[in-house]
Amino acid sequence: MPAWVAAGLTFLSSGAVLVLEIVGLRLIAPYVGVTVQTSTAVIGFALAAIAAGAWLGGATADRTDPRRLLAPLLVAGGALVVAVLPLVRFTGSLLSGADAGGVLLLAAVAVVVPAALLSAVPPMVVKLQLASLDETGAVVGRLSGIGTLGGIAATFATGFVLVAILPSSVILVATGAVTVLTGVVVGVVLRRGGGPRTVPAGLLALVVVGGGLAAVAPTPCEEETAYHCARVVADPERPSGRVLMLDTLRHSYVDLTDPTHLEFAYVRAIAAVTDAAFPAGEPVSALHVGGGGLTLPRYLAEVRPGTESLVVEVDPEVVAMDREQLGLETSPELRVRVADGRVGLAEEAPGERDLVVGDAFGGLSVPWQLTTREALELVDRSLAEDGVYAVNLIDHPPLSFVRAELATMREVFDHVVLLARAPVLAGEDGGNVIAVASQRPLPVAGIAAELTGRDLVWQVAEGEELDRFVGDARVLTDDFAPVDQLLNPYGS
Repeated sequence: MPAWVAAGLTFLSSGAVLVLEIVGLRLIAPYVGVTVQTSTAVIGFALAAIAAGAWLGGATADRTDPRRLLAPLLVAGGALVVAVLPLVRFTGSLLSGADAGGVLLLAAVAVVVPAALLSAVPPMVVKLQLASLDETGAVVGRLSGIGTLGGIAATFATGFVLVAILPSSVILVATGAVTVLTGVVVGVVLRRGGGPRTVPAGLLALVVVGGGLAAVAPTPCEEETAYHCARVVADPERPSGRVLMLDTLRHSYVDLTDPTHLEFAYVRAIAAVTDAAFPAGEPVSALHVGGGGLTLPRYLAEVRPGTESLVVEVDPEVVAMDREQLGLETSPELRVRVADGRVGLAEEAPGERDLVVGDAFGGLSVPWQLTTREALELVDRSLAEDGVYAVNLIDHPPLSFVRAELATMREVFDHVVLLARAPVLAGEDGGNVIAVASQRPLPVAGIAAELTGRDLVWQVAEGEELDRFVGDARVLTDDFAPVDQLLNPYGS
């Protein structure tokens, strides 16, 4: 085999595995969310597949002519890269929740078999390149380096370019098709050179079947953004109601004709805080970390004319969906900035905001970099002396994440309260809660009255009750913030 052909096959097969690894995480995210566990599962299974494929490929190359196997491995590996798309989507549609079993199953489906087959190619190429034992080190080192370069090129090209311009389905199908085509060409060339017939017809049928299943596989996405699987769903009980779905979460509810309609209880709870903390009808300066459907900024603009809201939303395509499907109209009073929430906080001018609202989620968890003491110090810096911070959190018993976040907030702010239903405060249930913090005393009685006025059976926990709830929870810092591990997203 010519050296340039060996280099090309090694580069391609290694690169295809890394494309599969990166896109595999995006494929499973709509079903199990994006957490440290999902990333760990995909990376772990990919590494296991690479190790198993390399080991078995090398052992097989010592017992069988690699020329018999190279083309079938490339064709089968490419076909299965395509087949991963329907396999994940059909399997994911049967799962619900981010439990460890579901995460591991989907991660295994996404990467293991095709990655193992493609990882068997480089050691077989090495075998064909070894003309003398005197060249073993040079050949193995050169091809190992080329394989690593293929993985690096695929990683950067996929992460920085392809996912920004192409759907995951297109990336996978294209990667699989190129790999299959390469396998067919290798098979034809080897056969013309007097080698054995190397591409069984059954493998070509697998390509057709995999492509057909990919075409009909159900997709949970209306729009695949750089961060989410997103779609807008109409409310059958309210003609003007729309729900923005991001991955597994009903993120926002927007009434296209009535910005004062607040469907979700947690949004009504934040509105109750604003009504109790600030004089009725007066404008405020608000920073919203996390945009979604921009329900609350629109509400504030309606009930507090003159309010200036800046929304920091990390996903530009979600903002585009807001404009196109949810009737968002920006103005000098309602601005949207596309940026990570932590970056947006760091660039805020000090002491200017009356209100900061935290409603950023990756799956069901608040991004860890927004939960730490250092992040909350940025929130505090951006607030005026009597400013208020209200953040939406989700957790279930034993509520370890909520307790840790409250402990962290109490490190930064002099006054902290928790708004939640009684079963949540008793540690018996979970769901959305609102933590409120300020350097000035909070109007607890006023907040409680506003909650009742909005038909919310929520309570306000403070003082000794909050002490008991928080317990000995550890403060989160930039150096220690295991948010995904503390969070129980669905309960038992």
